[in-house]
Amino acid sequence: MTDYSQKVRDLFEGQLREWALARDNYSRLDGVMVRTLSFPGYDISVQFNPGRITSSAAKVDAKSIVARPCFLCEKNRPGEQRGIPFGDDYIMLVNPFPIFRRHLTIVSQCHTPQRISGSFDAMLSLAQALPDYVVFYNGPQCGASAPDHLHFQAGNRGFLPIEKDVENPSLCRVVAEKDGTDLLLWSSYGRGILTLRGSDAEALTATFSRFHDRLALLEPDHPEPMLNILAYHDEERWTVHIIPRRVHRPQCYFAEGDNRILLSPGSVDLGGVFITPRGEDFDKISAEDVTSILNEVCLGEDELKILTKELL
Repeated sequence: MTDYSQKVRDLFEGQLREWALARDNYSRLDGVMVRTLSFPGYDISVQFNPGRITSSAAKVDAKSIVARPCFLCEKNRPGEQRGIPFGDDYIMLVNPFPIFRRHLTIVSQCHTPQRISGSFDAMLSLAQALPDYVVFYNGPQCGASAPDHLHFQAGNRGFLPIEKDVENPSLCRVVAEKDGTDLLLWSSYGRGILTLRGSDAEALTATFSRFHDRLALLEPDHPEPMLNILAYHDEERWTVHIIPRRVHRPQCYFAEGDNRILLSPGSVDLGGVFITPRGEDFDKISAEDVTSILNEVCLGEDELKILTKELL
C-alpha cells in the first residue's frame, strides 16, 4: 500500500520551501488569535484568520462561477503548486490559505460539479490513507468556494473539538447497530449531527446513501441535499460525522453595520472551530451569536431523530 502519510509530509516540506505564498501563510498561523466560547459540556473555538477572507466572502452564485476561471483545474493553479496523485481520479494539494497547521485540498482530476453522491467511497479511502487527517466535504451550497469542481479538504487531527466530543457519552451515544455499523446521535450539542462508525466501507457507504436519499426528498430543488461531512480513520474503523443544513449562510452574513458577522460556515465551523476573517467579528462574536448561527444553519437534533429512524 502506498505510504501517503510520508508522501504528504514530503509534499509539505517541499512546498513550504519552494512556494513563498504557502510558506508565508503557514508562518502566519503562528500569529492567529483564538478565543474559546464555553457551552454546557463542550467548547467552540473562534479563530481570527484574515487569510480566509477570499473563501468566506466567495461569490458562489451561478453567474459568478461561470465568469471566473476554475482555480482548482490544473491549467489555472499556481505554477509553484505541486501535488500527489491519489489513484487515477484525485490529486492532493497543499492548501495555500490554511486553517490547519497541515491543510490539504484534494481535487478531482476532472472538472465535474461538487457532488458527494458517487464520491463517498473515495472520501472513506482518503480518510484511511491519511490517518493523521480529518477529511471533510463542503457541499456546493454549504461552504464550498468552488462548487463547480469536485474536491475534498483535509486537516491535521486533534484540531476540531468534535473529535473529542464524540467520545463524551453525555453528548453522543449509539442509538442503533447493524452488521458492525453503529449509528450515533447527539444531544444538547447545538446542531443536529448523524455519526456513523464502522469497519466495513461498503456498509457505511450504503447507510450514507440511504440517508442521502431521504434528505434529498426534503430538498428537491437543490443540486444535492445540503450537508457537510467529516471523516477520519482509526485502527480499522471509520468515524463519519454528517451534518445536514437548512441554509448556506446565516442572516448575520448579509446584515449591515454592527449587526454584520462575516461568517460562512463550512465543515470546520460545524466541527467546532468558527473562522472569522475580520477582526471586528472575532472580537464581538458571542456564545449567543454562535447558538443563533447554528440554529439557523443546521437541522435540529429532534429532526435528525426522525430522519434516521430505521436507517440501519
